[in-house]
Amino acid sequence: TTYLTMILLYITFYFCYLSTVLTSVSEREFIEGRRRALHRFLNLVARHPFFSEDELVKTFLTFSGSDVQTKLRDIYKKTGDEFMTNRIATLAKEYLPSDIQAQFSTSRELIRNIHNSFNKLRDRAEKMAERSKENATDLLMFGRELSTLGSDSSSLPSLASSQSTWGTLRQSLKSLSVEFAVLSDKAAQQGRREEDDVVEKLNVFLDLLQSYRDLCERHEKGVLHEHQRALHKYGMMKRQMMSASVQPKEQASVEQLESRIVQQENAIQTMELRNYFSLFCLHQETQLIFIYLPITSHILVYSCIPTNF
Repeated sequence: TTYLTMILLYITFYFCYLSTVLTSVSEREFIEGRRRALHRFLNLVARHPFFSEDELVKTFLTFSGSDVQTKLRDIYKKTGDEFMTNRIATLAKEYLPSDIQAQFSTSRELIRNIHNSFNKLRDRAEKMAERSKENATDLLMFGRELSTLGSDSSSLPSLASSQSTWGTLRQSLKSLSVEFAVLSDKAAQQGRREEDDVVEKLNVFLDLLQSYRDLCERHEKGVLHEHQRALHKYGMMKRQMMSASVQPKEQASVEQLESRIVQQENAIQTMELRNYFSLFCLHQETQLIFIYLPITSHILVYSCIPTNF
């Protein structure tokens, strides 16, 4: 039920904040992977400068009733999308730099390259962590075999008993097995540190980058595409109006066309405001990405620290 509630929170946020970064809830098969993904999702949402103050988030984190899903749905029904609720939505153009389109294109390409590179770094870090855990298992099994040899109580033949070398060696092997258990534990700890302090933190950053790329795609396929379609439709209406002025038509049909043109002009104005607000949100989210970026240096430095067994 917790997972389903998280999905509901994600969906309601998606429709409320179409112009803001949202991280997708992971569909990994393993429970631990899902738990980590949900933790990353909540972490990013709770730290987001706007999401953290949203009523949906506050309710999700503090609601003590038995049916939080119904409560979230009720809140969503009372709330419009971000454009309808943000106090500066219609003034967004005034807060944008004059070269916003150029900045957006440059930032998008840079973040795309960073995302691709960090994906590869994360994949390698995962393999490093996995090797550390496999090394821990191998060391443990090696030590157990030494312990088995050292604990062998089989009697020695007369030829061997006359020379106590094997008996002494057997005792040494048993003592040595304890050292391998210590090494195994250190390797396991190293694997966990690599997973928690490198892989998982890289995953948080990658979730943020992927969310930004998804946001850019929503902007282009959503608001921007609708704005372009509205302009195209408006152009067709204007051509029809010019044709009507040349060819005699009924007054009613001309007035109807004029009314439709006025409606389309109003729709275009609203879409232009939405487009500028979408760009404003993208501009804000871009700055958030670059705030997170320096943190990755600490992650990468940690990944270079050698293991001392």
